[in-house]
Amino acid sequence: MPRANHKVASHRRRRKFIKLAKGYWGARSKVWTVAKHHIEKGLQYAYRDRRRKKREFRSLWITRINAAARLNGTTYSRLINALSVKGITINRKVLADFAMNQPQVFTAIVKKAMS
Repeated sequence: MPRANHKVASHRRRRKFIKLAKGYWGARSKVWTVAKHHIEKGLQYAYRDRRRKKREFRSLWITRINAAARLNGTTYSRLINALSVKGITINRKVLADFAMNQPQVFTAIVKKAMS
């Protein structure tokens, strides 16, 4: 039988991974090697998707602004250009929120930008 080195440290390290795998199905939450693989893969996805989330939200905001702008007789690109020409600095997140929740405010912004 091989001699165990650093038993306490390695046991704690494994226990930490098994704790992270809580809720996984079958061997993914029980077997050390399987759990380790799935935890590491999950952390890779989490790292990637924290960046992807920002892209997806910006895309959603642009879609909402475009839909609301078309209801007001213009397009997204014309509206954004008019806002920059007039020097109105308002970000897409806030603009999309106005388009969704306060259409009268959005309409006022469009009129101000297009005038």
